[in-house]
Amino acid sequence: MNYQWYPGHMTKAKRMMQENLMLIDLMIELVDARIPLSSRNPDIDELGRNKSRLILLNKSDLADASVNREWMEYFKGQGIHAVEVNSRSGAGVKSIQAVVREACRDKIERDRRRGILNRPIRAMVAGIPNVGKSTFINTFAGKACTKTGNKPGVTKGKQWIRLHKSLELLDTPGILWPKFEDQQAGMRLAWIGSMNDEILQIEELALELIGYLRIAYEGVLSNRFGIKENGENFEILTQICIRRRCFLKGEEPDLRKASSILLEEFRSGKLGRISLERP
Repeated sequence: MNYQWYPGHMTKAKRMMQENLMLIDLMIELVDARIPLSSRNPDIDELGRNKSRLILLNKSDLADASVNREWMEYFKGQGIHAVEVNSRSGAGVKSIQAVVREACRDKIERDRRRGILNRPIRAMVAGIPNVGKSTFINTFAGKACTKTGNKPGVTKGKQWIRLHKSLELLDTPGILWPKFEDQQAGMRLAWIGSMNDEILQIEELALELIGYLRIAYEGVLSNRFGIKENGENFEILTQICIRRRCFLKGEEPDLRKASSILLEEFRSGKLGRISLERP
């Protein structure tokens, strides 16, 4: 399967972000803690090249805790400010304000030398679809400022949110990039739900995920579904059909329904804390 999803609104969103770069001091990029590299959009990296940078490893509660620590060390070694957060519960969010000031220390010092006091830091919040930008902003602000949803493409346009006198955020739509040079990265993005499932071959995606889990997290599938993990990936998916009573007419296994169940339970954390890549 060729993994690609770049609808027209993403081109428009990228253009809007380019037009607002002159207004911001800081680029806050949210990545999915399960795939911190694959969920870093190279276009966003290029847009923020001359800005102060902060990376938030969001959905950290869904990723392997030990691997999260490895990624934090990795970004620290790259000289990049990073914070591990769970936007839904608020874990890690309180520490962000201090890291924002540290990331913008040079800007704050320049303002002080010019006699400019208390000018708010203006930050653009960017990331791929369904990475949790709007949920993060609402949690950070302590109130519902933006529309959220557990699917890609909820945020359609830009929105400025003034958190307090020292920080303003610009919410932006989630964007991917026009062509994935690394199809493995595309597959990981599809696994976590950053593409429209309707354009994907769900059964093939589930079979690939089964193959990964059997190697990296042996026993996860047997514990969750009460099945044996020996045999081919197709046989395991068929076992999930039987255990979850996913049948078409004539007791034929409904592989698509079972595939959707597997992906939903992975994405929601019901399979446990799972990371899909390591530094």
